[in-house]
Amino acid sequence: MAKDLKADFWKRIDDVQAGLLTATGERPVPMAPQADPDNNAIWFITAAGTAPEKAAHGGAEAAFYVADPKANIYADVEGRLEVSNDSAKLDEVWNAFAAAWFEDGREDKDVRLIKLTPKHAEVWLTENSAAFLYEVAKANLTDDTPDGGEHGQITF
Repeated sequence: MAKDLKADFWKRIDDVQAGLLTATGERPVPMAPQADPDNNAIWFITAAGTAPEKAAHGGAEAAFYVADPKANIYADVEGRLEVSNDSAKLDEVWNAFAAAWFEDGREDKDVRLIKLTPKHAEVWLTENSAAFLYEVAKANLTDDTPDGGEHGQITF
């Protein structure tokens, strides 16, 4: 297991471009995460009326699924969603990607900030593609199984 799986999780989740966010009873939707390890939070910018925003109003249990080979992380993160009215946090996480979805940018009346507070995660941290291909080739020559990286459970 990684020396500090939780710290490695936060470093890599920060590099994730998108994953699927779902709440109880809602369909999964692609969302771009903004990691905030200091506050044990993953932030998302969405629009009023979306499935994540509706679920967040009720403090729904949620899951964020990540499969990002560029960030070398695969994860199932479970926690609770809530809507945040923290304007300073929205300013902090606002980016060009979010701006592209809102006609009036940051000031659009439909902009909503939601927070996932993780409780538990199952995480797989992989090596870069070249290292993994080497492991596969080595395994085929030696009849061993490839070292796919670190895997474990995290409690937040």
